[in-house]
Order: sequence, then structure tokens, then C-alpha cells
Amino acid sequence: MTPTTPRTRRPLPARWQWPLAVALIALAAVPVVLRYLVFWPMDQWQVDVEVYRDAGVSILTGRPIYAAMTEAPQLLPFTYPPFAALLAIPLAWVPFGVAGWLWTAAQVAATTAIVWYAGWRLIHRAGPWVPLALAALVAPMLWLHPVSDGIRFGQVNAFMVLACLMDLRRPRPGLLRHVPPGVLVGLAMSIKLTPGVFVIHYLVNRRWREAATAVGTAVGVTLGAWVLLPEASFAFWGGALQDPARLGPNFGTSNQSMRGFLLRVGPEGLAGTAIWLVLVAVVGVFGFRLARRMWLRDDSIGEVAVVGLLACLLSPVAWIHHFHWVVVVVFALLGTQPWRRRGAGVPWWRSRRLVAGLVVAAWFLMRMPWWGISWLNHPQWPELPGRILQNADVAGGLVALWLLWWVGRDESDEPEAPAPREVRPLETSSSSRADHS
Repeated sequence: MTPTTPRTRRPLPARWQWPLAVALIALAAVPVVLRYLVFWPMDQWQVDVEVYRDAGVSILTGRPIYAAMTEAPQLLPFTYPPFAALLAIPLAWVPFGVAGWLWTAAQVAATTAIVWYAGWRLIHRAGPWVPLALAALVAPMLWLHPVSDGIRFGQVNAFMVLACLMDLRRPRPGLLRHVPPGVLVGLAMSIKLTPGVFVIHYLVNRRWREAATAVGTAVGVTLGAWVLLPEASFAFWGGALQDPARLGPNFGTSNQSMRGFLLRVGPEGLAGTAIWLVLVAVVGVFGFRLARRMWLRDDSIGEVAVVGLLACLLSPVAWIHHFHWVVVVVFALLGTQPWRRRGAGVPWWRSRRLVAGLVVAAWFLMRMPWWGISWLNHPQWPELPGRILQNADVAGGLVALWLLWWVGRDESDEPEAPAPREVRPLETSSSSRADHS
């Protein structure tokens, strides 16, 4: 008898893996979708999509954008720049119900793209199983509290995070081969003002070209919107922007910025403002220095994660769904080989990166701010645990910032490792550091 050659297991062909991956991602989204699109009360259904859609309707019908309100009981105003209203016009072309479902599908797709671009170093280690690895990593990200909250309201944060991530990531995505760095950050700034924190990051690192491109793009787009919508532009830049009441109660639990925390538990008036400014200065200096170190180490995922967290922590208002940046943070912490340990015989759970990534993911999977509200609704219970839970996302952002520093203290701990060469056909080479000096 001739010896038989052992069979090698072949992976599923890619033409089968990608449809299966899409099906798994859709299945993972089912619990969130059922809760917030099927069983959710209709008077709270996709309330932010309704805000955007009404802005598009206002443009098409000629009514004032910033004077219009959504239907009762929400009565929400449009709070974004006029350029965002122009982008909302396609939503006005379809019924509100259709717009809500399409927007949800787009959010799931954008979150999948964030995982793809933020987790590429880890995903591509799966070799021929890349599609299924992507699906396995996307599933828990859809259940994170900020991500599911974005789906609940129909928010724009997934698209803001994706735009900034694609703009800063190295190697640069092939889709942006002919788009100068800074353009997507500028476009994001034209929709929401908070991505402007990336311009501060550029300036801190003397990346003048990217800063100028981002600011120039935002200014150009804003001026274009001013030409098309002069009255709305005057209304926004001359009044609506300065009205904090349009954003809702800043002291509410949903505001998980450091200022929101101080409004709930800190002193009022000048003393509270002074403490907030000191905290902004301390956290800002630490964060921007950490982001600079990430940039110098060519860790663009860590760079985006740090600056994204700063956008939430330093902003006067950061709703829970603004923490969509946590998706990037998790993959910045996991890095290339989260299972890598210091020395032989060290158990897997002693891996610094794996522990940090799991801690942040588990933290933001829980809905601790709302647990805190439930606790505080029992006056006979001690108040302190309720207050701690109520402000858990603020604490989680600060902890995540510290963990990003902690996992990278030793630069030799995990150098950047490129993805396998055969799975990078769409990636362009990293830009030269000299371009930013």
C-alpha cells in the first residue's frame, strides 16, 4: 500500500466567505435593530434622522431651517451647520420610515468599515479567513453602548469617525489615493464642529499642510453653503450656534463630557468653570502629547483613538453616542498581536494589550450611566455609587486614554507590523514623515 498524503484543510472560497460575513454582521445587528426600530415607541423613533430629514424638507419647501421643529412630543431643532442641511436633502425624497431603516443600514455599514480600517493589523492576520474575522470583530462593536445609542437615535457619529479615521490612517486607504490628507477632516468639520480637534492635533505637530487643507476645505464648503443658503447661514453662525439650549440640557446624564460631569456633581458658577478649564488643560496636554507620540511611532490607529477621545472629553457637550470613537480605541489597544506576552510561560490573560482592549470593550458594553439613574431613583440608597455609575462613560474615556498610554510605555513592546503583503492590494505606502515637517 502506498502512503496517503494527509489532506490540508482549505478555507471557504472568498466568494462564499464575504456573503456569509455580511449575513453574520446583519445577524449581529438584529438585537439592536429589533429594540430600536421594531419595538421602540414611535414617538421616539429615529428622532435625529427626523431632525436631519426635516432640514432637507425645509430647504425644499423654503421654510427657515433653524426655526423649524420636529413633530411633538420631541420638538427638536436642527443644530448642525447649513452644509449638513444640504446633505440631508436626499432624506427628504423618501418617506420617514424608509429613511430611518436606510440610515440604520448605513450606520451598520459605516461601523463595519471603521472596524476594517481600525483593525486591519489584526484582521489581516487571519490570512484566508479575513471576511469571517471581520464579521467576528464587528459583532461586539455593534453592541457597544455608544454604537447602539447612535442606532437608537439615528445619529451621524459613525460617519464622522469613519471620515477622520480614513483621513489619518497609514497606510492611506486606496480609495483616497488622490485625495489630499485633511480633506475628510475638513468635510467632517463642516457637518459637526467637534472634529476640529484634529486640526489642533495637526498644529501641535506642525503638520501645516494637513491643517491648512482641513481648514481650507471646511471654509470652502461653508462659504459654498453660504452662497446657496444665505439666510440659513446667517441664522446659524449669527445666532443658533451660540444658543446652548438648542442642544438640550447640558447637565443631563447623556452629556458624558468632563463639563457634563461637573455640571452634575461639581460647584456651580465661576468655581465650576475654573475647575473645568483646569481639567481641560491637564487632559488636553496629556492627550495631545500622547497623540504626538503615537504619530511619531507610526501608530495612526492609536493617534486617531487618542484625538477622538479628546473630542469627547474636552468638548462642553458629548452625548453618549459621541463615544463611537471607542470602536477605534479598542483596536488601537489590541494592536497587531493582542495575545503577545512578555516572556515564555506567561498566561494569555497577562497580555497587556489584550487585557486593555477587553476592559474598554466590556466597560462600554455596559449601560452604566443609566444604571446610575436607576440607582439614584431610590432615595434610601447611598448616593455615591449612583453618581459613580451615572458618570461612568466620562471615567471610561479617561481610563481608555490612560490605557492607550499604558500599553505603549515600552516602544519595543509591540512595534507596528504590516499586514501580510498578499492582502494589501488596495493600500498605498505610508507618506513620508518629511511631508509634515
